[in-house]
Amino acid sequence: MSYKFETKDMIYKNLGNTGLKVSAFSYGGWLTVGGTVKGDPVKDLIKEALDHGVNFFDTAEIYSNGQSEIEMGRVFKELDVDRSQLVVSTKIFFGTGKSDPNQKGLSRKHIIEGTKASLKRLQLDYVDIVFAHRHDAATPMEEIVRGFNYLLDKGFAFAWGTSEWTAQQIQDAIGIADRLGLVGPCVEQPQYSIFHREKFEVEFKPLFDKYKYGTTIWSPLAGGELSGKYLNGIPENSRYKTNPEYYEQKIKELESPEGKKRQDKIRQLGEISKRLGGTGPAALALAWAASNPNVSSVILGATKPEQLKENFEALKLIPKVTDEVRKEIDDLFENAPTPLPTYGREFI
Repeated sequence: MSYKFETKDMIYKNLGNTGLKVSAFSYGGWLTVGGTVKGDPVKDLIKEALDHGVNFFDTAEIYSNGQSEIEMGRVFKELDVDRSQLVVSTKIFFGTGKSDPNQKGLSRKHIIEGTKASLKRLQLDYVDIVFAHRHDAATPMEEIVRGFNYLLDKGFAFAWGTSEWTAQQIQDAIGIADRLGLVGPCVEQPQYSIFHREKFEVEFKPLFDKYKYGTTIWSPLAGGELSGKYLNGIPENSRYKTNPEYYEQKIKELESPEGKKRQDKIRQLGEISKRLGGTGPAALALAWAASNPNVSSVILGATKPEQLKENFEALKLIPKVTDEVRKEIDDLFENAPTPLPTYGREFI
Protein backbone atom coordinates (compact mmCIF):
# COMPACT_ATOMS: atom_id res chain seq x y z
CA MET A 1 0.00 0.00 0.00
CA SER A 2 1.45 3.35 -1.02
CA TYR A 3 2.22 6.01 1.57
CA LYS A 4 -0.45 8.70 1.89
CA PHE A 5 1.28 12.06 2.26
CA GLU A 6 -0.46 14.78 4.27
CA THR A 7 0.71 18.34 4.82
CA LYS A 8 -0.30 18.36 8.53
CA ASP A 9 0.78 21.58 10.27
CA MET A 10 3.91 22.01 8.17
CA ILE A 11 4.77 25.41 6.68
CA TYR A 12 5.86 25.48 3.02
CA LYS A 13 8.03 28.13 1.43
CA ASN A 14 9.16 28.92 -2.08
CA LEU A 15 12.72 27.81 -2.75
CA GLY A 16 14.18 31.26 -3.25
CA ASN A 17 12.88 32.95 -6.38
CA THR A 18 11.35 29.76 -7.83
CA GLY A 19 7.90 28.21 -7.79
CA LEU A 20 9.14 25.06 -6.01
CA LYS A 21 7.61 24.63 -2.56
CA VAL A 22 9.74 23.07 0.17
CA SER A 23 8.82 22.26 3.76
CA ALA A 24 10.17 24.73 6.33
CA PHE A 25 11.83 21.75 8.01
CA SER A 26 13.48 19.02 5.98
CA TYR A 27 15.48 15.88 6.67
CA GLY A 28 19.10 15.33 5.65
CA GLY A 29 21.41 12.32 5.63
CA TRP A 30 24.72 13.92 6.61
CA LEU A 31 26.62 11.91 9.29
CA THR A 32 23.60 9.66 9.82
CA VAL A 33 21.80 7.93 6.97
CA GLY A 34 23.90 5.12 5.53
CA GLY A 35 26.52 5.64 8.22
CA THR A 36 25.46 5.46 11.87
CA VAL A 37 21.85 4.78 10.84
CA LYS A 38 21.02 1.96 8.43
CA GLY A 39 18.15 -0.37 7.55
CA ASP A 40 14.74 -0.10 9.21
CA PRO A 41 15.74 2.86 11.45
CA VAL A 42 16.17 4.93 8.27
CA LYS A 43 12.62 4.06 7.27
CA ASP A 44 11.38 5.03 10.72
CA LEU A 45 13.09 8.44 10.47
CA ILE A 46 11.86 9.21 6.96
CA LYS A 47 8.34 8.08 7.80
CA GLU A 48 8.36 10.28 10.91
CA ALA A 49 9.41 13.22 8.74
CA LEU A 50 6.74 12.47 6.13
CA ASP A 51 4.11 12.07 8.85
CA HIS A 52 4.83 15.67 9.91
CA GLY A 53 4.50 17.05 6.37
CA VAL A 54 8.17 17.11 5.39
CA ASN A 55 8.49 16.95 1.61
CA PHE A 56 12.17 17.88 1.22
CA PHE A 57 14.96 15.33 1.70
CA ASP A 58 18.64 16.14 1.27
CA THR A 59 21.65 13.92 0.65
CA ALA A 60 24.96 13.94 -1.27
CA GLU A 61 27.21 11.59 -3.20
CA ILE A 62 29.89 11.85 -0.47
CA TYR A 63 27.58 11.07 2.47
CA SER A 64 28.78 7.66 3.69
CA ASN A 65 30.40 7.28 0.24
CA GLY A 66 27.07 6.86 -1.55
CA GLN A 67 25.34 4.75 1.10
CA SER A 68 23.16 7.66 2.22
CA GLU A 69 21.66 7.91 -1.27
CA ILE A 70 21.18 4.13 -1.41
CA GLU A 71 19.36 4.05 1.94
CA MET A 72 17.12 7.01 1.12
CA GLY A 73 16.26 5.67 -2.32
CA ARG A 74 15.43 2.25 -0.88
CA VAL A 75 13.08 3.74 1.72
CA PHE A 76 11.27 5.90 -0.84
CA LYS A 77 10.67 2.75 -2.90
CA GLU A 78 9.56 0.65 0.06
CA LEU A 79 7.15 3.32 1.29
CA ASP A 80 5.94 3.81 -2.29
CA VAL A 81 5.76 7.58 -1.85
CA ASP A 82 4.29 9.47 -4.80
CA ARG A 83 7.40 10.97 -6.46
CA SER A 84 5.57 14.19 -7.30
CA GLN A 85 5.08 14.82 -3.57
CA LEU A 86 8.80 14.59 -2.80
CA VAL A 87 11.51 17.21 -3.23
CA VAL A 88 14.85 15.39 -3.28
CA SER A 89 18.28 16.97 -3.54
CA THR A 90 21.79 15.62 -3.84
CA LYS A 91 25.19 17.27 -4.04
CA ILE A 92 28.08 16.77 -6.45
CA PHE A 93 31.76 17.51 -5.86
CA PHE A 94 33.54 15.11 -3.50
CA GLY A 95 32.68 11.87 -5.29
CA THR A 96 32.28 8.68 -3.26
CA GLY A 97 35.77 8.35 -1.88
CA LYS A 98 37.46 7.03 -5.01
CA SER A 99 40.93 8.27 -5.90
CA ASP A 100 40.49 8.85 -9.64
CA PRO A 101 40.95 12.61 -10.27
CA ASN A 102 37.96 12.74 -12.61
CA GLN A 103 35.59 11.21 -10.05
CA LYS A 104 35.41 14.41 -8.05
CA GLY A 105 35.23 18.16 -8.62
CA LEU A 106 32.95 20.15 -10.91
CA SER A 107 34.25 19.29 -14.34
CA ARG A 108 31.48 18.79 -16.89
CA LYS A 109 32.47 15.11 -16.83
CA HIS A 110 31.96 14.65 -13.09
CA ILE A 111 28.87 16.86 -12.87
CA ILE A 112 27.13 14.63 -15.41
CA GLU A 113 28.60 11.23 -14.49
CA GLY A 114 28.36 11.94 -10.75
CA THR A 115 24.70 12.94 -11.01
CA LYS A 116 23.84 9.88 -13.08
CA ALA A 117 25.51 7.68 -10.46
CA SER A 118 23.57 9.45 -7.70
CA LEU A 119 20.29 8.88 -9.51
CA LYS A 120 21.11 5.20 -9.84
CA ARG A 121 21.81 4.91 -6.11
CA LEU A 122 18.62 6.85 -5.29
CA GLN A 123 16.60 4.74 -7.79
CA LEU A 124 15.17 7.97 -9.19
CA ASP A 125 14.85 9.35 -12.71
CA TYR A 126 15.63 12.86 -11.48
CA VAL A 127 16.37 14.95 -8.41
CA ASP A 128 14.55 18.21 -7.85
CA ILE A 129 17.71 20.08 -6.87
CA VAL A 130 21.37 19.30 -7.50
CA PHE A 131 23.98 21.28 -5.57
CA ALA A 132 27.60 22.08 -6.35
CA HIS A 133 28.84 20.83 -2.98
CA ARG A 134 31.82 23.18 -3.01
CA HIS A 135 33.29 25.69 -5.43
CA ASP A 136 35.90 24.23 -7.81
CA ALA A 137 38.68 26.74 -8.52
CA ALA A 138 40.30 24.26 -10.93
CA THR A 139 37.32 24.32 -13.31
CA PRO A 140 36.26 27.39 -15.32
CA MET A 141 32.99 28.83 -14.05
CA GLU A 142 31.48 28.69 -17.54
CA GLU A 143 32.10 24.94 -17.65
CA ILE A 144 30.40 24.56 -14.27
CA VAL A 145 27.36 26.59 -15.35
CA ARG A 146 27.06 24.70 -18.64
CA GLY A 147 27.48 21.37 -16.85
CA PHE A 148 24.58 22.00 -14.48
CA ASN A 149 22.43 23.34 -17.29
CA TYR A 150 22.99 20.09 -19.17
CA LEU A 151 21.41 18.28 -16.20
CA LEU A 152 18.43 20.61 -16.35
CA ASP A 153 18.07 20.26 -20.11
CA LYS A 154 18.12 16.46 -19.86
CA GLY A 155 15.59 16.39 -17.02
CA PHE A 156 18.03 14.93 -14.50
CA ALA A 157 17.30 17.90 -12.19
CA PHE A 158 14.86 20.81 -12.07
CA ALA A 159 17.07 23.36 -10.32
CA TRP A 160 20.70 23.74 -9.30
CA GLY A 161 22.37 25.45 -6.44
CA THR A 162 25.54 25.93 -4.44
CA SER A 163 26.83 24.80 -1.06
CA GLU A 164 29.45 26.64 0.97
CA TRP A 165 30.18 29.06 -1.87
CA THR A 166 31.02 32.71 -1.29
CA ALA A 167 28.65 35.46 -2.37
CA GLN A 168 31.17 36.51 -5.03
CA GLN A 169 31.36 32.99 -6.49
CA ILE A 170 27.57 32.79 -6.62
CA GLN A 171 27.39 36.19 -8.31
CA ASP A 172 29.99 35.06 -10.87
CA ALA A 173 27.89 31.98 -11.72
CA ILE A 174 24.69 34.04 -12.02
CA GLY A 175 26.47 36.59 -14.22
CA ILE A 176 27.82 33.93 -16.58
CA ALA A 177 24.44 32.21 -16.78
CA ASP A 178 22.76 35.52 -17.62
CA ARG A 179 25.35 36.29 -20.31
CA LEU A 180 24.88 32.87 -21.92
CA GLY A 181 21.09 32.81 -21.61
CA LEU A 182 21.30 29.84 -19.25
CA VAL A 183 19.79 29.02 -15.86
CA GLY A 184 21.84 30.23 -12.90
CA PRO A 185 21.96 28.76 -9.41
CA CYS A 186 18.95 29.62 -7.25
CA VAL A 187 19.78 28.25 -3.81
CA GLU A 188 22.72 28.01 -1.39
CA GLN A 189 23.19 25.41 1.34
CA PRO A 190 25.13 27.21 4.10
CA GLN A 191 25.61 26.66 7.78
CA TYR A 192 23.33 28.91 9.84
CA SER A 193 22.40 28.99 13.50
CA ILE A 194 22.33 31.35 16.46
CA PHE A 195 26.06 30.63 16.77
CA HIS A 196 26.92 30.98 13.07
CA ARG A 197 25.43 34.17 11.58
CA GLU A 198 28.00 36.43 9.92
CA LYS A 199 28.20 34.86 6.46
CA PHE A 200 24.46 34.32 6.14
CA GLU A 201 23.23 37.64 7.50
CA VAL A 202 25.95 39.95 6.15
CA GLU A 203 27.80 38.46 3.17
CA PHE A 204 24.70 36.92 1.58
CA LYS A 205 22.31 39.81 2.26
CA PRO A 206 22.91 41.49 -1.14
CA LEU A 207 22.09 38.17 -2.85
CA PHE A 208 18.84 37.94 -0.92
CA ASP A 209 17.95 41.55 -1.67
CA LYS A 210 18.59 41.37 -5.41
CA TYR A 211 17.90 37.74 -6.38
CA LYS A 212 15.77 36.38 -3.52
CA TYR A 213 18.39 33.63 -3.45
CA GLY A 214 17.10 30.58 -1.61
CA THR A 215 18.79 28.71 1.24
CA THR A 216 18.52 25.23 2.73
CA ILE A 217 20.50 25.60 5.93
CA TRP A 218 22.44 22.93 7.78
CA SER A 219 23.49 22.58 11.44
CA PRO A 220 20.69 24.82 12.78
CA LEU A 221 21.41 23.45 16.27
CA ALA A 222 25.17 24.03 15.93
CA GLY A 223 26.04 20.34 15.89
CA GLY A 224 23.41 19.64 18.55
CA GLU A 225 24.79 22.13 21.06
CA LEU A 226 21.70 24.35 20.90
CA SER A 227 19.53 21.35 21.75
CA GLY A 228 20.75 21.64 25.34
CA LYS A 229 22.10 18.09 25.38
CA TYR A 230 25.54 19.30 26.49
CA LEU A 231 24.39 21.36 29.47
CA ASN A 232 25.75 18.72 31.84
CA GLY A 233 28.64 17.35 29.80
CA ILE A 234 28.94 15.31 26.59
CA PRO A 235 26.64 12.24 26.44
CA GLU A 236 28.20 9.01 25.20
CA ASN A 237 25.64 8.59 22.38
CA SER A 238 26.03 12.15 21.04
CA ARG A 239 27.39 12.90 17.57
CA TYR A 240 30.45 14.46 19.19
CA LYS A 241 31.35 11.12 20.78
CA THR A 242 30.30 8.99 17.79
CA ASN A 243 32.31 11.20 15.39
CA PRO A 244 35.23 12.28 17.64
CA GLU A 245 37.70 12.85 14.80
CA TYR A 246 35.33 15.32 13.12
CA TYR A 247 34.39 17.11 16.34
CA GLU A 248 37.72 17.05 18.18
CA GLN A 249 38.01 20.84 18.21
CA LYS A 250 34.34 21.25 19.12
CA ILE A 251 34.77 18.95 22.11
CA LYS A 252 37.67 21.09 23.34
CA GLU A 253 35.55 24.23 22.93
CA LEU A 254 32.68 22.74 24.91
CA GLU A 255 34.94 21.80 27.79
CA SER A 256 36.61 25.24 27.92
CA PRO A 257 35.52 28.01 30.34
CA GLU A 258 34.01 29.92 27.38
CA GLY A 259 32.11 26.80 26.35
CA LYS A 260 30.63 26.45 29.81
CA LYS A 261 29.48 30.09 29.73
CA ARG A 262 27.78 29.34 26.42
CA GLN A 263 25.89 26.47 28.06
CA ASP A 264 24.54 28.91 30.63
CA LYS A 265 23.18 31.05 27.79
CA ILE A 266 21.62 27.99 26.14
CA ARG A 267 19.94 27.22 29.46
CA GLN A 268 18.47 30.73 29.40
CA LEU A 269 17.37 30.22 25.79
CA GLY A 270 15.45 27.19 27.02
CA GLU A 271 13.70 29.37 29.60
CA ILE A 272 12.63 31.83 26.89
CA SER A 273 11.37 28.89 24.83
CA LYS A 274 9.24 27.57 27.68
CA ARG A 275 7.84 31.05 28.31
CA LEU A 276 6.66 31.06 24.68
CA GLY A 277 5.15 27.59 24.98
CA GLY A 278 8.12 25.61 23.66
CA THR A 279 9.76 22.51 25.04
CA GLY A 280 13.32 23.81 25.39
CA PRO A 281 16.23 25.51 23.63
CA ALA A 282 16.10 23.30 20.51
CA ALA A 283 12.54 24.30 19.63
CA LEU A 284 13.31 28.02 19.88
CA ALA A 285 16.67 27.74 18.08
CA LEU A 286 14.97 25.95 15.19
CA ALA A 287 12.05 28.39 15.11
CA TRP A 288 14.51 31.31 15.19
CA ALA A 289 16.25 29.96 12.07
CA ALA A 290 13.05 28.99 10.23
CA SER A 291 11.46 32.38 10.88
CA ASN A 292 14.20 34.16 8.93
CA PRO A 293 12.52 35.09 5.61
CA ASN A 294 15.73 34.23 3.72
CA VAL A 295 15.70 30.64 4.97
CA SER A 296 13.80 28.36 2.60
CA SER A 297 14.22 25.17 4.63
CA VAL A 298 15.96 24.08 7.83
CA ILE A 299 17.63 20.68 7.43
CA LEU A 300 17.24 18.39 10.45
CA GLY A 301 19.68 15.54 11.04
CA ALA A 302 18.11 13.50 13.84
CA THR A 303 19.16 9.90 14.48
CA LYS A 304 15.93 8.85 16.20
CA PRO A 305 12.24 9.46 15.34
CA GLU A 306 11.57 10.88 18.81
CA GLN A 307 14.21 13.54 18.19
CA LEU A 308 12.48 14.54 14.98
CA LYS A 309 9.12 14.61 16.71
CA GLU A 310 10.55 16.95 19.34
CA ASN A 311 12.13 19.15 16.66
CA PHE A 312 8.79 19.64 14.94
CA GLU A 313 7.52 21.35 18.11
CA ALA A 314 9.37 24.36 16.68
CA LEU A 315 6.53 24.84 14.18
CA LYS A 316 4.36 26.19 17.00
CA LEU A 317 6.98 28.76 17.94
CA ILE A 318 7.69 30.24 14.50
CA PRO A 319 4.83 32.80 14.71
CA LYS A 320 6.01 33.74 18.19
CA VAL A 321 9.52 34.72 17.10
CA THR A 322 8.71 38.43 16.91
CA ASP A 323 11.18 41.27 16.51
CA GLU A 324 11.10 41.63 20.31
CA VAL A 325 11.98 37.97 20.82
CA ARG A 326 14.77 38.16 18.24
CA LYS A 327 16.22 41.16 20.07
CA GLU A 328 16.02 39.29 23.36
CA ILE A 329 18.02 36.44 21.82
CA ASP A 330 20.50 38.91 20.30
CA ASP A 331 21.00 40.49 23.71
CA LEU A 332 21.45 37.09 25.34
CA PHE A 333 24.15 35.80 22.99
CA GLU A 334 25.63 39.20 22.09
CA ASN A 335 26.65 38.02 18.62
CA ALA A 336 24.41 39.90 16.18
CA PRO A 337 26.65 40.73 13.19
CA THR A 338 27.24 44.30 12.08
CA PRO A 339 25.40 45.01 8.80
CA LEU A 340 27.34 46.02 5.71
CA PRO A 341 27.28 49.74 4.83
CA THR A 342 24.88 50.65 2.04
CA TYR A 343 27.83 51.36 -0.28
CA GLY A 344 30.49 48.88 -1.36
CA ARG A 345 28.14 46.33 -2.95
CA GLU A 346 29.13 46.91 -6.51
CA PHE A 347 29.70 43.22 -7.16
CA ILE A 348 25.96 42.73 -6.82
